[in-house]
Parts: sequence; C-alpha cells; structure tokens
Amino acid sequence: MTRRLRIGVQLQPQHADYSQIRDAVRRAEDLGVDVIFNWDHFFPLYGDPDGKHFECWTMLGAWAEQTSRVEIGALVTCNSYRNPELLADMARTVDHISGGRLILGIGAGWFEKDYDQFGYEFGTAGSRIADLASAMPRIKERWARSNPAPTREIPILIGGGGERKTLRVVAEHADAWHSFGDVDTLARKSAILDEHGEAVGRDTGTLVERSVAVSAPPSEVADALVDAGVTLFTVGTSGPDYDLSLAEQWVAWRDAQG
Repeated sequence: MTRRLRIGVQLQPQHADYSQIRDAVRRAEDLGVDVIFNWDHFFPLYGDPDGKHFECWTMLGAWAEQTSRVEIGALVTCNSYRNPELLADMARTVDHISGGRLILGIGAGWFEKDYDQFGYEFGTAGSRIADLASAMPRIKERWARSNPAPTREIPILIGGGGERKTLRVVAEHADAWHSFGDVDTLARKSAILDEHGEAVGRDTGTLVERSVAVSAPPSEVADALVDAGVTLFTVGTSGPDYDLSLAEQWVAWRDAQG
C-alpha cells in the first residue's frame, strides 16, 4: 500500500476565545490541510497554567458542523476521562455530524493535573495502558451494536511509545500510530511495532499509518521522516493567534511531491 502524504494541524484549545479557535479552523481548512486536531485536556499544557481552555469533544461536534472537507479528531483523547461505551457513542455521533470525517485519536493519558482537578483516579502508567487495552474492544463492540452504525469504519489513531504494552495495543487495534521523539526513536519503535504486529497476525507495516508532530520546516526534517515511513505530519499551534505559517510550508511541500 502506498499512502498519500497528509498534513495535519493541531489547534491547541488553550489561551484563546472560542471565536479565535473557530477562525483558526476556517483558516486551516482553507489552507488545504488534511486533518484538524485538538487535544483532550482540561487545562493548558504550557503558558499560564490557569489560562483559557476548552473541552475536546463538544468542540469536535462544532467543528463537524463548521467544516466540510477536512478530517477532524483529538490528538489524542484520554481514555480515562470517559466510559468506553460513552466515548464510542460520542465518536459515532460526531462521525455522523461530520459526514464520515472523524478520526478517533486515543491514548492512555498522562497529565496528572487533569485527573486531580476532575476527580479521576490517576493510577500508574501500567494501569492506564491496561485500561486502554481493555477499552478498545469495548469501543468497537459498541460501534457494531449502534443504530445507526457509524458511517464508515472509524479510523483509530493511538498515540504513545511504550515498547512492550502500548505498541502491542497499537498493533492489535490501530489504523494509525502517533509517535513521539526523534526520527531514530521513531524508526526503532516502528520496527518494534511491526514485531508486535507479526505476533498478533496483523501486517502493521501496511495497515498502520505512521504519524508524527513536526515543529521544523519540511526542508529540514521531511526527507528523514518520509524515509522512516511517516505519512501524516502534524503542526501544533496555540492560541490566541494560531499561527499557521509552518503548516502552510508543509502543505506546499506535500503538494510539490506530486
């Protein structure tokens, strides 16, 4: 399978009024990006820790109505914050609102302040990954039992890099894997993912798209990332201004590849 190169932008829902976020969504879709992500937190991750912030999934419902072409999703949803069946039904609903453009991005969770302030049990990294592993079949089962069913097989993107447990969950369930770290780390963990894929009977080299966040121009990093198998490149940007100039460079690079 030859995947097309895709560009995402993560509009981090922090330090902005919603009118500014809405405008950034409009500008990103007009720019030509393939995917617009937010993230699933309750407080800013940087800048003023008590600054303005908005919730992930209600926002995705609004984006589903506002946009007409781009795929949308969270990079990534925290599995701990919602019952798996509820999350599945939320995702199915946004899938229908958007006309089949939702990506279910999901991860085990890590931001302890969210857990403490909203009353979730933080547990351990191991317990959170185990919870993610148990949630994935429940999400898929709920989709299979839903009326109406999702408009398509909703793509699942899993973020995380734990070599023994997280990548096993990716191998079993994901259509895309979002990696963290430099290109050497990506290449090494990508090979480990394929080992897990062989163990569970999935050709993850073909079936699982490689996704990374990028913070440098394509002239500096694109070739090495493409050589490592990446096809989804996402630029993050924060409020209040939501500067899309780097995303514009990546869109131009994508279009120049033919």
